[in-house]
Amino acid sequence: MPYDLQDKLVIAISSRALFDLEDENQIFEERGLEEYIKHQLEHEEDPIPKGTGYPLIKALLDLNKKFENPIVEVIILSRNSPETGMRIFNSIDALGLDIIRGGFTGGEDTSKYLEAFDVDLFLSKNEENVKRALDSGRAAALIYDLPQDYQPAKDQIRIAFDADAVVFSDESEKIYQREGLEAFLEHERINAEKVLPEGPFGKLLKLLSKIKERDNSLIKIAIVTARNSPAHKRIILTLREWGVKVDEIFFLGGVEKREILKSFNAHIFFDDQDTHVKPASEVIPSSRVPNSIHKK
Repeated sequence: MPYDLQDKLVIAISSRALFDLEDENQIFEERGLEEYIKHQLEHEEDPIPKGTGYPLIKALLDLNKKFENPIVEVIILSRNSPETGMRIFNSIDALGLDIIRGGFTGGEDTSKYLEAFDVDLFLSKNEENVKRALDSGRAAALIYDLPQDYQPAKDQIRIAFDADAVVFSDESEKIYQREGLEAFLEHERINAEKVLPEGPFGKLLKLLSKIKERDNSLIKIAIVTARNSPAHKRIILTLREWGVKVDEIFFLGGVEKREILKSFNAHIFFDDQDTHVKPASEVIPSSRVPNSIHKK
């Protein structure tokens, strides 16, 4: 009988998001594919250093130890060739990660395989692949570099989300960008009782909330948004309508998110604006959800 992924939280991650392959990528960019392949084959038995996505992936896989049946599946989805993919799996084995499935496309777009694996979240360092994944209706984010000296929380996964254009749709954000703050606040006041439409990460938040229902101590979720009162009400009522309970929520009203996220010590932060992600990436693993409203 085929292995069923539908009852699991499925994460697909690129090799550059899981491992620190920036030196190897520089070889590829500056010296070409043949030199890159040569380097990978020569270092096939050398473990690759951990990358930005490692703390989150390690913590998610450790969740499986808490339940009788595994609830998380992680899949490597890489543009490496099958030949150079050997080093990736060797490094996975060296770290003791329970990742047994992968796809190596030899430079081809990996996002077209997300539906086949029924992926709930795709993490990559290739922005075009991330955009294609989002266009196909999958939660996807562009991983930034891992901050120095980051130490993840132990025995608990901590995930932080921006609100508009991430958990929720970008309809309100478009009003803010087009008409300004006063128009945005008036729109949210008028529609305070109306549930916000689901954004690209709405489904993922709901899935994580379902896991929390089984054991609330395993995952801690925060929403960190630039909204403030009176635009707070619609978010709270929407989460209530969805049946989603978050552990912490911050309505910052323009205050920088970096220090809040540092204190929360997230395994990963999802936001759609580089102006928030870049400072946050200096203290915690962070990622951007590309949105046509904002330029990088």
